[in-house]
Amino acid sequence: MPRISYVEPAGDSRDVEVEPGVSVMRAAILNGVEGIIGECGGQAMCATCHVFVERTDGELPEVGDDEEEMLECTADERLENSRLGCQLRAGDHFDELVVRLPERQV
Repeated sequence: MPRISYVEPAGDSRDVEVEPGVSVMRAAILNGVEGIIGECGGQAMCATCHVFVERTDGELPEVGDDEEEMLECTADERLENSRLGCQLRAGDHFDELVVRLPERQV
């Protein structure tokens, strides 16, 4: 089963096993991971699922136009490894992923 590790700004980490096809955003919400809001429900329209990809065992998809636009609107600084969690799906894009959560989403 795919696994996502969420690293909080303070350094604490939480691992979550997810079904294939579940997004990083959805997995966080379903498992009570604080730090991801997902206001738009995963439509790449709000940037409240911003994460920093630290490590993956798969090949993540290229940043699409909608994601690119939303990454310009993140509450925390956009970095080279910034992604929207709603655009990264377990099993489709990775089996193991480590993401660092930003200090703030809004």
